[in-house]
Amino acid sequence: MNRNEIGAPSWKSVMVTRHLPEKLSGLETLCKNLWWCWNDNAKALFKSIDYDLWHKSGHNPMEILDKVSYKRYVALSKDEEFVARLDKVMQEFNSYMAKKSERVEPSVAYFCMEYGLDTSLKIYSGGLGILAGDYLKETSDMNVNLVAVGLLYRYGYFTQRLTPQGNQVAEYQAQDFLKIPAEPVIDENGVWKTIKVALPGRDMTARIWKVAVGRTDLYLLDTDFEANIPEDRQVTHQLYGGDWENRLKQEILLGIGGVRALRALGLNPTIYHYNEGHAAFAGLERLRECMQGGHLSYAESMELIRATGLFTTHTPVPAGHDAFTDELLGKYIGSYLPTIGIDWHTLMTLGKINPDNHDEKFSMSSLAANMSQNVNGVSMLHGKVSQEIFADMYPGYLPEELYISYVTNGVHYPTWASRDWKKVHAKVFGDQFATHHYDKSCFEGIYSVPDEEVWETRKQMKSELTKAIKERFSDPQLCAHYTPKQIVTIKERLSDDALTIGFARRFATYKRATLLFSDLDRLAEIVNNPKRPVQFIFAGKAHPADGAGQDLIKQIIEISKQDRFLGRIIFVPGYDITLAKRMVQGVDVWLNNPTRPLEASGTSGEKAAMNGVMHFSVLDGWWVEGYKPGAGWALPLEKTYDDPNYQNELDSATIYSTIENEIAPDYYAVDEKTGLSPKWIGYIKNTIAKVACEFTTNRMLTDYCNQYYIPQCERYAKLSADNEKVAREIAQWKHLVLDEWNNIRIVSYTQPDASYSLSADNTLKSEVVLDLGRLKPEDIGVEMLFTVSDEKGKLHLQAVNEFKLVSYENGKATYQVEVLPERTGMYQVGTRIYPKNPLLPHRQDFPLVKWL
Repeated sequence: MNRNEIGAPSWKSVMVTRHLPEKLSGLETLCKNLWWCWNDNAKALFKSIDYDLWHKSGHNPMEILDKVSYKRYVALSKDEEFVARLDKVMQEFNSYMAKKSERVEPSVAYFCMEYGLDTSLKIYSGGLGILAGDYLKETSDMNVNLVAVGLLYRYGYFTQRLTPQGNQVAEYQAQDFLKIPAEPVIDENGVWKTIKVALPGRDMTARIWKVAVGRTDLYLLDTDFEANIPEDRQVTHQLYGGDWENRLKQEILLGIGGVRALRALGLNPTIYHYNEGHAAFAGLERLRECMQGGHLSYAESMELIRATGLFTTHTPVPAGHDAFTDELLGKYIGSYLPTIGIDWHTLMTLGKINPDNHDEKFSMSSLAANMSQNVNGVSMLHGKVSQEIFADMYPGYLPEELYISYVTNGVHYPTWASRDWKKVHAKVFGDQFATHHYDKSCFEGIYSVPDEEVWETRKQMKSELTKAIKERFSDPQLCAHYTPKQIVTIKERLSDDALTIGFARRFATYKRATLLFSDLDRLAEIVNNPKRPVQFIFAGKAHPADGAGQDLIKQIIEISKQDRFLGRIIFVPGYDITLAKRMVQGVDVWLNNPTRPLEASGTSGEKAAMNGVMHFSVLDGWWVEGYKPGAGWALPLEKTYDDPNYQNELDSATIYSTIENEIAPDYYAVDEKTGLSPKWIGYIKNTIAKVACEFTTNRMLTDYCNQYYIPQCERYAKLSADNEKVAREIAQWKHLVLDEWNNIRIVSYTQPDASYSLSADNTLKSEVVLDLGRLKPEDIGVEMLFTVSDEKGKLHLQAVNEFKLVSYENGKATYQVEVLPERTGMYQVGTRIYPKNPLLPHRQDFPLVKWL
């Protein structure tokens, strides 16, 4: 029998793209705008296309639309009920987006290294990113005129996998840019828009992508393509990846490249908000733009740049602020300085306390502060901590005098509140709540909700959490840290009825994740109490380079495997936005016990509060402001012991005692007739009415607008009017003061006596006579400070008394003050002079001080 020739197959690549039936075309529009991820109707719509695929895709609409068969699309287009739901969602979306055209000044550019918007876009690692993502969503809802800039990472942050021994393994999975809600920005000729930044001996090119976040546009830069050498392609591979040299290149790309991207898009916002110091180079690029025309000097340009800059710091410890060596900075920034028009020493004055100290690293936070009119922390306590951190930048001022203030972080209510709670709230919060312009007192409407409805809503949330955990534990690859037998036991013991306490966050040592395990025998009694059982659910990641943080995870897993804790203490792997939502919505109590005062703000507990989940935390970060008796529990604000081991022992004992004597008894105080716990329901209502209302991004964004965006926009308008007339005046005045400052001569100074018996008839008097040279008396302020020392010898301000100008002749000005202190005691008293001008936004804008 003759064999027929088969020959080699001839394969040809054929790209098949989706083409939706006309009736379903709205799905294409929806999947490309992240508005869907905080709109419950839109999410439900995508979920109903293919329930299994929805979960397998990690709730990614673009992936669903790619994988659903054309046959299914045809069926859906003939499904009147589905088409009607789609039309309704599209009507809501189009009405929402139409208001984008109503945006007005102030226009804001927001820079951040990461954004946590949705699991389908992996460009975030933790708290900073989630906060930035929530902020963009709120700017969309409130229709604030903001555009955002960031980087698009090929591998994003790592995915967490655990070994059978409980070791964390970081897995980096490349993002398929065709399946994320980011689209290339194309010019009128169909060419992808790019920008360039100069690196040693070459240019690095970045493509511009656009992510639609409702009405707010986020532009991302990506270097991983053929125009760049392999070394530069890696710059946007990993969030916070690589060495310090790669980090510097990322920050150059974000700051300098980010401003150039805005210009390439035809955008020139008024205010520039640097969310962390990573973006501080944006100030230098704006300075280059300002000086390039040649009609403004460095000093004049800095007046305009500073007036429009805002720096938000999130870091509570000095070591957490990025800083670079002179050698590394010189390699990458040295050739950039001539294009600005400044020299090396001028740059060093912007990023160092002592610009001549070669050993001092160049601080990105100092640069951001020097390029900004205002600096803020992210909670009341963190604002005070930040004053201490930046105090060395302003010698002559006590930390508490600094202009650095705060805006406490909030969370995006539509993202983090559960669907069930939103339905309850919608009935009682009033019509204005849906407009995103409301009075926070509307949250008190929760008190009118029947107890039965509150209880059932909480039970439903807990049921969904336990169901989600059991589903996750059905994947043997995901849960390799437990044996099959242990997983069976966990599923059997995990209960919808037991008091459930959650702990989920980044695992760093200061967060004291293992504080709960200082007395295992006592803990075993708590979790296995036959009448009042308690279960703890842990989740979170440690940084791949943080061995101590990874050891904490391993320790928790090892303890959770003990028979007495199995199913009562659980570590759930793969922490991401999806799991975070389940946990903050489903647990009964949110536990947080960082070392004071290292929690800058913390927002996970705020997300929990949105869902009637009580917070149990150290009085640190946001909880200092949020704690209300009857709406959560608190460990004391002040440290009892300087020894951290003693303090940990005390805090852990307090946690045990609070759970045993307050939390568990109140949760289980169920009325036999109604099946409800009135006291616990009271806690839930108080949490929503008194706590949740204060910590939304709605309140947070309103604060930023009122404290910073609007006033700075108004000041910039004054400075830039009439060919920058006022900016030139301020720069000229500062130049004169600097020239004359060391020439100011103290003619006489009447110092206070060592002791006084003060009364209304015997006040403390002082006189200062100054030879001001070319300066005028109104250019100089003179003031006497009364301070007291604490037990560590640190001075704290008690009162400031301004001297009055009483005479001025022949260049000599006489100033006098008369003081009657309100309290007796030992004071440290000093007198200083400082430059004074009503055109300055605050004293540290021109921080010259001379003590007498």
